[in-house]
Amino acid sequence: MAKVKKIINDTENIVSEVLDGYVAASMGKLARVSDRVLARTDIEPGKVGLVIGGGSGHEPVYTSYVGKGLADASVAGNIFAAPAPQFVTAAVELADKGKGVLLVYGNYAGDVLNFDLGAEDATDDTGVEVRTVLVADDCATPDLETRRGIGGGFYQVKIAGAACAEAASLEEAEAAVKKCQANLRTLGVAVSAGSLPETGEPTFTLGDDEIEIGLGAHGEVGVERSKLMPADVLTTKMIDHLVADLPYKKGDRVAMLVNNLGATTQMELMIVTRKAYQLLGDLGIEIARCDIGAYFCSQEMAGFSISLLKLDDQLEHLLNAPCESITFSQG
Repeated sequence: MAKVKKIINDTENIVSEVLDGYVAASMGKLARVSDRVLARTDIEPGKVGLVIGGGSGHEPVYTSYVGKGLADASVAGNIFAAPAPQFVTAAVELADKGKGVLLVYGNYAGDVLNFDLGAEDATDDTGVEVRTVLVADDCATPDLETRRGIGGGFYQVKIAGAACAEAASLEEAEAAVKKCQANLRTLGVAVSAGSLPETGEPTFTLGDDEIEIGLGAHGEVGVERSKLMPADVLTTKMIDHLVADLPYKKGDRVAMLVNNLGATTQMELMIVTRKAYQLLGDLGIEIARCDIGAYFCSQEMAGFSISLLKLDDQLEHLLNAPCESITFSQG
């Protein structure tokens, strides 16, 4: 397989140059702090702080979702690698405006270890109270405790941003985000792999006529490897798996995210969306909101994920609350 072409400079500088790009595009609303932290320059005093983050290479998650109504700071690791604890510490201390700090990031062992260490150091340094709600939406992972955080992380960050902006306390914000976590499920499929920019090599291999259902964001093994099938058949398999997992039921209202993993065309996403609407409608599940596009990528991985978030009045309000960032804003 030929190496993947990338429009980059020195591979050692990829993360740094990505962060500089966000700062440049923000028109003064973002700044780099402690090398790997991207932070708001206008955090409101007295709010609950929100820090997100994870390995780079999945843009726009998590780095770009920093702004008013979203995260106060994001911590960037190397490509597909957890951020170092000292940068988590710096982000927490910066985001602390008197009501404590909530951490939201994907449920991966390295991230959990380093975020925990960084949070502990921040608490030791300043006494700040820190709580964590992991993104753990991947229903291809049977064990609820070890579920990976994938595309639905966008919804969890969005709700966390609004909750932290509105909440009177850290406990109140945490409770809202935990409710989101409990009602959020995602399943992905890939038709070709992403690559590591440092080497140009794919993160996994698939045959020319193969797909992988339920794979992780870094190419972790999924629940089924099969032959390529028509979009309607594939979407049906994915919706069946998603709906059974929570389970979602007749009368539920959901937000649906059809997420581009990096190299999938809008044409393909719309064909999938059409079938998903039909299937959920047949089950009596109402789609109250639909988001389509690149929200959680894995370099140039070709494929998509579908996320469903069961809504109540509180979650719907928080999901629809105004926000502003480089890659996602809503009034």
